[in-house]
Amino acid sequence: MQLRPAQLASHLANGLRPLYVVHGDEPLLAIEAGDEIRTAARSAGFDQREVLVAEPGFKWEAFAAANRNLALFGERKLIDLSIPSGKPGVEGARVLEDCAANPSADTITLVTLPRLDRAAQASAWFSALEQAGVSIAVYPLERGELPQWLGTRLARQKQRVTDETLQFLAEATEGNLLAAKQEIEKLGLLLPEGELEHDAVERAVADVSRFDVFQLSEAWLAGDAARALRILAALEAAGEGVPLLLWQLGEDLHALASVLTATTAGTPVAAAVRTARVWGRRQGALERAARRVDPSSLRPLLIRLARLDALAKGIGRGNVWDELADTALALCGRPLAAVGEPVSA
Repeated sequence: MQLRPAQLASHLANGLRPLYVVHGDEPLLAIEAGDEIRTAARSAGFDQREVLVAEPGFKWEAFAAANRNLALFGERKLIDLSIPSGKPGVEGARVLEDCAANPSADTITLVTLPRLDRAAQASAWFSALEQAGVSIAVYPLERGELPQWLGTRLARQKQRVTDETLQFLAEATEGNLLAAKQEIEKLGLLLPEGELEHDAVERAVADVSRFDVFQLSEAWLAGDAARALRILAALEAAGEGVPLLLWQLGEDLHALASVLTATTAGTPVAAAVRTARVWGRRQGALERAARRVDPSSLRPLLIRLARLDALAKGIGRGNVWDELADTALALCGRPLAAVGEPVSA
């Protein structure tokens, strides 16, 4: 059985299964899912807890023995197994499959894994765990999901805000879910229950958003000029190196050029994007870019990319961050400013 994190509470309220698997790369959601399962297990009388971490040199017989042996004085227990690498190896895979095939009414097993690649998710051991128990994937929230997540957290505190304020909170905390949780809890401490005024929320909340180069890529390919500039400013303030951003810009421009060449030859946009080696949300953003960008605008952008590369190496005069912002705006659909002209949002 596969569940989303938001479904876990209602599932646990209806009874426990003998096996749970939490996997993914969103730390806060992973911690909370594990805590929900542990709390439900204690409430159901699984008072003993045995914690195991499958690090290099781990003896899988210890996990096998924990599943075979009853807890002290016959009490029921929770076996809490973490596999930080996500790779149990041959012996571990065999033991995990055996655990899945032979559940015990007196034991609940919680297996925590990092984000798994396709090969791991298709492996026999992971498939056995999923089929025998409950699997909860904990991945970073999509940008559009964050306002609803924040609203749900506020409702737990008997607080509510307008959609406009939810959008403000999402922008202030995007990319940093743990900080978002802390900001919501801070609102619960500082402000009363009920409807919160936007100005009061704005005064209370710090801008704790955290961005990476892939979010920047998604923004400028999608044509979201305001977000692209905001991410660039955040990356500059965080001390991000310009060469990485220029590498990503070059990758995106060449991928876009490849797609536009293919579509000019008659290939459907979606098919051309699939062959461009762009994955995840950037794939949808690249498709939107291919539908809106004039092919004739790519050559000036590539020329500007060469200038930016030179500036980053100390060759030529100009502010590389200002010109990178101008190039981002141009990729979003604004006219490309001449070198030396001021850049405006």
